[in-house]
Amino acid sequence: MEDWAEIRRLYLAEQMPIKAIARRLGLSRNTVRSAVRSVQPPKYVRAAKGSIVDAAEPRIRALLKEFPDMPATVIAERIGWTRSLTVLKERVRELRPVYAPVDPASRTVYGPGERAQCDLWFPPAPVPLGFGQVASPPVLVMVSGYSRWLCATTIPTRSAEDLVLGQWAVLGQLGGVPRELVWDNESGVGRYGGAQPKLTAQFSVLRGMVGTRVRILRPRDPESKGLVERANGYLETSFLPGRRFASVADFNIQLADWIALANTRPKRALDAAAPADRIGADRAAMGALPPIEATAIGWRHTVRLGRDHYVRLDSCDYSVHPNAVGHRVEVTADLHTVRVLRSGVLVGEHERCWARQQTITDPEHTKAAAVMRQAYQDRPRGRAAAQVACRDLADYDRILGTSGDDLAEVA
Repeated sequence: MEDWAEIRRLYLAEQMPIKAIARRLGLSRNTVRSAVRSVQPPKYVRAAKGSIVDAAEPRIRALLKEFPDMPATVIAERIGWTRSLTVLKERVRELRPVYAPVDPASRTVYGPGERAQCDLWFPPAPVPLGFGQVASPPVLVMVSGYSRWLCATTIPTRSAEDLVLGQWAVLGQLGGVPRELVWDNESGVGRYGGAQPKLTAQFSVLRGMVGTRVRILRPRDPESKGLVERANGYLETSFLPGRRFASVADFNIQLADWIALANTRPKRALDAAAPADRIGADRAAMGALPPIEATAIGWRHTVRLGRDHYVRLDSCDYSVHPNAVGHRVEVTADLHTVRVLRSGVLVGEHERCWARQQTITDPEHTKAAAVMRQAYQDRPRGRAAAQVACRDLADYDRILGTSGDDLAEVA
């Protein structure tokens, strides 16, 4: 999947020829052509196994905590490591940034279409989710480095599926695809891995489809995404005060109206220019948003429908038409709608519930289940009783040659 995503980034964003990509990545040209033509990602084969370094990680962390610059060879000697040094060095390289001293900040200059910084903001304000529940759902915030164009949308959870859907939504607000998206160590996005971050499968799919790079920052390095961190503070001090929200939809409407105004305000960092004055050049240098099928990103799984004809997504249950009981159904969802299909036929569609542990039922599904349940109870049980004719006793007297008078004499 990493090769597929990197090939599409080089081809779509860097405009690199197929032959050059094959030479750079050490792959055949046919492999590169297949990856360029394929919009869908390669399928997952098997889960990754644990590492032999896992058992020694607590001792490695203890040494790095006291001596952040200790070489990996010395660490191996101190912990009595007798296995391969390669895997140990990789783990030390991964853990060392956690304990290394803080480096000073530096000013970064961004070119048009070069980079956008992303983060999650949790508004300290109650937002009604429905069913009497109130919470502070995460808001995915993105700021373009060159124009400082601000984008934001609310998402239900911090899961990788919802983060990918939110990322696609803010890219749509931006109107293009920057060459690099910057994230911190959000578990639904990935984790730091130097030049090769360890992205989740969902984000690898997205970056391959749009042809961009996702950069995961070192742990505890908020200064590297100071633009979006300041935008979060701006939202908290300028957008929230004095506002009340009736629902998530109302929150998003008010947020969109405020962002439209904020993007027209002059900024000192832009020499009194506003993001709206620079977004044109920014978009011109970005990649175009490709058409993506609704089922390509977001929630998607298959399950065999049980007798109760409900499927679970996140923490909520959604009803399905009972004629699909016993069949395998595909459950897909975006930020707003949950759909259930059986062999490509829609058997359930609901507005997505952002509240927790709720049961969402379509009345038509309830009626259909009642009809089918009554038909099942009224079905014939066992074999139908056979109709047997009753003979007259006189027929037996005639067959045996006897009569009622003979029987009386014998008696």
